[in-house]
Amino acid sequence: MNSKNDPDAEIRDRLADAVAAEAAFEGWSQVALSAAAGKLDLPSGEAARLFPGGPVQVLTQLSERADLRTVADLEKTGVEAMKMRDRIRSAVRIRLEKHAGNRESVRRGLASLSTPFHAGLALKLLYKTVDAIWYAAGDTSSDFSFYTKRATLAGVYSATLLYWLNDRSAGSEATWSFLDRRIDEVMAFEKFKAKLKSWGGPKMAASRK
Repeated sequence: MNSKNDPDAEIRDRLADAVAAEAAFEGWSQVALSAAAGKLDLPSGEAARLFPGGPVQVLTQLSERADLRTVADLEKTGVEAMKMRDRIRSAVRIRLEKHAGNRESVRRGLASLSTPFHAGLALKLLYKTVDAIWYAAGDTSSDFSFYTKRATLAGVYSATLLYWLNDRSAGSEATWSFLDRRIDEVMAFEKFKAKLKSWGGPKMAASRK
């Protein structure tokens, strides 16, 4: 929807940002969409034309746009020289620190997506976010680990997002420390699984003889 070939891309982006600002007070509602359109002096019916799916379509666009911007920003950091854990840490931090938006707006967005009607969309957007992060980090897996990596990161990202929403520490340093601990736990578990596999491999092979 934000294609270079889309003549409405700029105004749609502006309206989406205006809706996000209103959503901090009005929630992701038609009231927020109408108020945002009014502040931009858009003609009657223009908001509905730009976002026929309503506020939830605005929320979707902002999430997908944030994913794209996170990938672009991570690529600018010289990601190739980083260890994988540092690539993931940087990507999650960039996503939350630079592109998540206003905390109250995000909190209300999560509340909207937590309803049964939007549960499918919530999972879809979460998957797109973690997939974008792995892509930016240089993941090239195509086997079963492709899915396990994304499932694991979904847990880390979701937990960190919830922690960030309530973090009032300077520079959100408590959140980044929390993120470090979650990644360390995942790395430790992956090493433990690798050890189990190496221990069980020869025994399994011997048992088949």
